[in-house]
Amino acid sequence: MPAKKTSTPKAGGFRIGNLTLGGKEPLFILGPCVIEGEKHLLKSAKVIKAICDDLGVRFLLKASYDKANRTSGTSYRGVGVLDGCRMLAEAGDAVGAPVTTDIHTPEEAEIAVDFIDLLQIPAFLCRQTDLIEGAARAAASAGRAVNVKKGQFLAPWDIAPIAGKLRAAGCPRFCFTERGTTFGYNNLVADMRSLYWMREQGFPVIFDATHSVQRPGGGGGHTTGDGHLAPVLARAAMAAGVDGIFLETHENPAKAPSDGPNQIPHKELPGLLRSLLAIRRALA
Repeated sequence: MPAKKTSTPKAGGFRIGNLTLGGKEPLFILGPCVIEGEKHLLKSAKVIKAICDDLGVRFLLKASYDKANRTSGTSYRGVGVLDGCRMLAEAGDAVGAPVTTDIHTPEEAEIAVDFIDLLQIPAFLCRQTDLIEGAARAAASAGRAVNVKKGQFLAPWDIAPIAGKLRAAGCPRFCFTERGTTFGYNNLVADMRSLYWMREQGFPVIFDATHSVQRPGGGGGHTTGDGHLAPVLARAAMAAGVDGIFLETHENPAKAPSDGPNQIPHKELPGLLRSLLAIRRALA
């Protein structure tokens, strides 16, 4: 366990498109869980853009082209890597936002890097060396960055070897995302100390508020969750000094084909972002 310290740790930052992670202003990663189609993605991006413009916030647009770890084999997965990355890039260009999405293999990293500003490693794959090294090499070759979601099975200090893999493969621009730790069956717990300990190692850290309230497999044949608690955890993470907040958001979460119980309704997003900005500014 890290040594005791009393001051808020500082983490190095870097550029992601037209944004800075680790700067004075928090970075927000916003968007639907999965790409439901070209029109839906663009419509969602424009709604989020209008909300963020009203608050003076810039954001990364996110959505998954393939939900590869669905509980049920019959669940909707997405549109595929090439079409999905193209749709994301076009939607991001339309609203002036960098984009991010999950990749699952080194081959997908090679495809995604032509379109995606921040390559994201899913939590369950965070220790897969071939994937980490492939993403690092692809990102470094194209001037992109990598975001690794800390697995639900890792301690905060277990990210150091992952950082070593990224650096050894030539990638200097990377961050980590906290998204909860397995807490018994079908449950996660978000430990706010983890944010401090991860940043203490010198890494920018993002908090994933919506996946942290999942109950994996808790609905029997599907994942459920406590979406009403996502704003509570997001505010706590901002108060803990996190560099960015990840929030999945949808116009009607009840009808979302993936992770609906955990997503923030569009109509609630302005108030939540406003409260997060107020917390950040109170800490300045």
